Amino acid sequence: MEIVIKILQLILSLSILVVVHEFGHFAAAKIFKTRVEKFYLFFNPWFSLFKFKYKGTEYGMGWLPLGGYVKIAGMIDESMDKEQMAQPVQEWEFRAKPAWQRLIIMLGGVFMNVVLAIVIYIGILSFYGEEYLPTSEANKFGVSVDSLAMEMGFKTGDKIVSVDRVYVDDFQKIPVNMILNEAKTVQVVRDGKQMDIVLPSGSLNKLIKHKSPILSIRIPFIVKGFSDDSPIEKAGMLVGDSIIGINNTYVRYYSEFVLEIQKYKNQEVKVIAKRGDDTLNFDVQLDEKAIIGVFGQNDINKFFKLHKKSYGFVEAIPAGFNRTWKGIGNYIKQLKLMFSPEVKAYEGVGGFGMIASIFPAQWHWQSFWRLTAFLSIMLAILNVLPIPALDGGHVMFLLYEIVARRKPSDKFLEYAQIVGMVLLFSLLIYANGMDLVRYIFPDK
Repeated sequence: MEIVIKILQLILSLSILVVVHEFGHFAAAKIFKTRVEKFYLFFNPWFSLFKFKYKGTEYGMGWLPLGGYVKIAGMIDESMDKEQMAQPVQEWEFRAKPAWQRLIIMLGGVFMNVVLAIVIYIGILSFYGEEYLPTSEANKFGVSVDSLAMEMGFKTGDKIVSVDRVYVDDFQKIPVNMILNEAKTVQVVRDGKQMDIVLPSGSLNKLIKHKSPILSIRIPFIVKGFSDDSPIEKAGMLVGDSIIGINNTYVRYYSEFVLEIQKYKNQEVKVIAKRGDDTLNFDVQLDEKAIIGVFGQNDINKFFKLHKKSYGFVEAIPAGFNRTWKGIGNYIKQLKLMFSPEVKAYEGVGGFGMIASIFPAQWHWQSFWRLTAFLSIMLAILNVLPIPALDGGHVMFLLYEIVARRKPSDKFLEYAQIVGMVLLFSLLIYANGMDLVRYIFPDK
């Protein structure tokens, strides 16, 4: 069921993005009195799920959810309508319009995707506000680290100061910041002293492939409840007690306690806890699972002060523009990482499976809209790349025409379109093939 929910969110998100993008081309074409013959959500080779005609334009929905398109009269596009291009030029055709008008038509889709991201961010900030865990709060008990973080040089209990000497306010964005800025060092406080962690070669590439957070918060182990037949409840422990150790080992935090107690399977241990000002010992016989039957307090609001800010609609407008601008900058950085010999981000390329995986397993509207805004920015930037068959390819040739004052031949544009489509389909096959490889070999 979780997979179905992820797929449904992906399809809905892509549908919104495609319709908005194609509407940008459609609206610009209509402004300049250019005929739009078709407007389709998804592709429709051989047949359409439904279609209807209104004011000279055929609207429909295809069955292949790989995008969508508008067919603009007199334009060399993925339809490769050579028969139309062989006819005399008509005033309502794309090719009859001045280059600057054709340029605006081609940039209409990208423009609308940026506008969509701005609108979504304004809506999110107006409705939900802003909330995150500041790094200063996460440092309250020091951070917990996983095996990759240890390999990089971090230790549990470190307090994060900065990444390449730049403070990152949102704790959860520290790993992303390390990747996007190709960080060389991270500054931490360890045992009361500030020090530099110099990241080993290849760390960022491993971080890109890593599926779980390398840094997480540490929470004191405060008893919230007990399981049925809990051995330590029978020994006298109460809700509200704070577990601080096992035998002679001081273990105050839940994550470390879980690891430490695994050393004592099938043994009798002494669990040490605080109750008010009293220190208590509880003797417990562990089984082969080494479980004491305690639920720890996991409400982070009880331990940390989250950054929370509410936005009125007017306040949300500049904030929405700012979020979109930062999103564009961050995605451009991600594209640059594709060619970084250090990071090798191309190894993490994925297709629709990877995109679906970033959606939550349960339907959550705030996450859905946040991800849709990100994908809208991604679609805008990818479409403006100077690759034939993408909007950016058409823009590149139009800019050449404006500068050189002569347009490329129709035959050249046809060949360029074919080359671009081959490149795009090759990338599509490669990206989705990588998804399949990761599914079959999840540890690779």
